[in-house]
Amino acid sequence: MQILPTLDEKDVHILLLDPAGDDHSRVYGLLRNEGMDVTCRQGGEAMLEVLEACCREKRRVDMVICCTLQRGMSAGQFVRRVRATPAMQDVPVLMLTEDVSPRVEMDGLESGADAYLSSSAHSDLLLLRIRTLLHLAEEKRHRNPQWHARRARVVIVRAPEDESVLDFWNDPSFSACGNVSDGMEEVGLGELLWRDGHTVTTVTRSSDLLNGGWLTDPDGPDCIVLEDMQDNEADLSFCRLLDQRRHALRAQGGIPFRILGIVPAERFRGESCVVFLEAGLEDLVPSDMTPVVLALRIRAMVRRRRENEAFRQREMERQQSALALEAAQAQASLAEALAHANRELAQMNDELMQTQARLVQTAKMASLGELVAGIAHEINNPLAFTLGHADTVERCLLWAQRIIPGKAERARIGQATARLDAMKTGLGRIRDLVVRLRRFSRLEEGQWCMVNAGEAIEAGLALVRHRLGKEITVECCLDAPLGLICQETLFHQAVMNLIANAADALNDARQEGKLHHKGLIRITTRLYDGIYEIRVSDNGPGIDSAVRPWIFDPFFTTKAQGQGTGLGLSIVHGIVQAHGGTIDVMDTPDAGDACPSEGHEGAAGRGAHFVIRLPVHETAEGWAVREPERRRAQEEIKLHERALHYKGQTLRSSAG
Repeated sequence: MQILPTLDEKDVHILLLDPAGDDHSRVYGLLRNEGMDVTCRQGGEAMLEVLEACCREKRRVDMVICCTLQRGMSAGQFVRRVRATPAMQDVPVLMLTEDVSPRVEMDGLESGADAYLSSSAHSDLLLLRIRTLLHLAEEKRHRNPQWHARRARVVIVRAPEDESVLDFWNDPSFSACGNVSDGMEEVGLGELLWRDGHTVTTVTRSSDLLNGGWLTDPDGPDCIVLEDMQDNEADLSFCRLLDQRRHALRAQGGIPFRILGIVPAERFRGESCVVFLEAGLEDLVPSDMTPVVLALRIRAMVRRRRENEAFRQREMERQQSALALEAAQAQASLAEALAHANRELAQMNDELMQTQARLVQTAKMASLGELVAGIAHEINNPLAFTLGHADTVERCLLWAQRIIPGKAERARIGQATARLDAMKTGLGRIRDLVVRLRRFSRLEEGQWCMVNAGEAIEAGLALVRHRLGKEITVECCLDAPLGLICQETLFHQAVMNLIANAADALNDARQEGKLHHKGLIRITTRLYDGIYEIRVSDNGPGIDSAVRPWIFDPFFTTKAQGQGTGLGLSIVHGIVQAHGGTIDVMDTPDAGDACPSEGHEGAAGRGAHFVIRLPVHETAEGWAVREPERRRAQEEIKLHERALHYKGQTLRSSAG
């Protein structure tokens, strides 16, 4: 919304044309008392000089007030001359006169005045009318850009053989009709056109006039007056050539000039003049027409052309505004498209970083799997050999205990048998650990199968048991069905990483002296409304809200340098997304969400609470992650496998 500025009357500059002068003018005294800047002159010619000086010095004129003139140019002529000045196109003009007859008012308004008022009107009414015109002009000036028009140009073309024709039209003593308009002095045509503000040029008719660009220039003529036109081939040919130039100007998109012909009075009234109109003339007048009436005809033709020119100028400005608007819209669309492309590029970069992190973790897990499989195989062979011989040794000890008669010897054999049972118990634990390691090493990311949640969580706990120690207790409350068709990595890697992070947070807090209670990690599962939910929570210091938005970003870590890679939670986030699920983190679990634990209900600490939600549905085999998410996860894993394969080929090529 455009807010128009308030007009300050102290800065208003008004030109007052009053025959009474500034000493005796009632209007001058009234405006000066209101604090307005007023310049007063008694004659039209003197006021035009002031106006030209203002335009030349670029001084602002806000209003022109014209009173009835007693001598020199008339008020209508003065107003027309004001309107012909380019800088005065939008300046309001108020006419004041004692003659309230319709003829005088019509002449004043037709000349270009904006308002007409009796000079004897009440002072309040006069001030109100002046203020209204000033405010309307100020509003127009701010809402619409001013169009600076040029002065109208009239070219009079006289016959080459008749040098007295020009004097005929400019002789003020000549009047063919014997009278002139009432109250108007006898002046020639050139003087009348000059008083109207036109630029008048008189030239001799010749073929050279049709050459050059003066007819089609921006400052070309508005009206061409052809004097003493005869019904002969030379004059008609000149008209046709002039009309051709006019058609050429129209074809170029310009506004063609007007052509008025003056023919002998006897020819005008006695014979048909169609031949002149066919030659290109737009209007015909007889040679005995008075200069006053002829000036009115020329004025009307010039006004029509200037109106068309102004309309064309406004149309060009409208088209330019439309083009500018289209360019701005195109630029805005381009900027929006560029911003969208930048957002997509940023998203692609984030996805690339996440994919890179998953590839790194996948490669690490693949290497770890191969290493674990090899170690498990190497441990399993001597372990089986040792267990087999332990059974043999046990049988031998039992046989020896039966056949040896000495009581002390049998006691020693019993003690050895007890030690052997303890050894077998330890070897059994090693065997169970090897089984879990072999199961972990057989994880295939591309395979979806029925996974036992309890066994998978227990296998993950076995691998991070060294981080728990004696000060951290792990509780499991698995209310959801144990069987779930998914990737084993969901439980082995995702849950294992969450448990490892919780254990590290508790241990770090204890070392820093921020944890004064026993550590607790709780793992719960439940099934509701087609959602398989896994929760891992602890009672540690929790996660600071300032870093919480970035904890799932690749390579983001709050651990000391060299103690963390920043990939754990990013991998968990990627695995959950591959299953079409979500993972959220909060401070404290809601009441009733976790299973009650004896001895830990009152454990202090804000804690971190991770919630994994997977969309599932029931199948003939059991509960399974929904098929669309499963296919998308398979496609993503295949992409990772291809990337790893390509990376391996690149490494082998580099090694070769």
